[in-house]
Amino acid sequence: MNIAGLLPYVMPVAIGLVVVLSLSLVPEQHRQPLNALAIAGAGGVYFSGGGMGVWELPFGALMLYVAYRGLTSWTFIGVGWLLHTAWDIVHHLKGSPILPFAHDSSLGCAICDPVIALWCFRGGPPLRELLPGGRQRGALQHPGLQE
Repeated sequence: MNIAGLLPYVMPVAIGLVVVLSLSLVPEQHRQPLNALAIAGAGGVYFSGGGMGVWELPFGALMLYVAYRGLTSWTFIGVGWLLHTAWDIVHHLKGSPILPFAHDSSLGCAICDPVIALWCFRGGPPLRELLPGGRQRGALQHPGLQE
């Protein structure tokens, strides 16, 4: 397989990493609520396409519940991204993509979402903790030492 053949699989991972890096720059007090809102929104992205018919509604309700729980739990936000991954796969197999003009958009979303979920399962750490040698959460620092 050539490079062009790998792009549909590599680009969603790159997009997921860009999303994680961008979200990790959001100040701590806003990072988790913002991600919970993203899960709530992800639950409704297929509504207008209606590829799964009436089942779009209970899935949206489930995602709204998961988003609500995500306001206080990074684990629920990670679960939300994995639920959305499963829904993406169902839509891809059915031929009802998230972006009607991009046939493999649901497949790309299904590859991207677990990257974000892994970051959420780590507690949505800030960028400094994602970099090699970054400060660990809760690490005690001596006031006289510089980072």
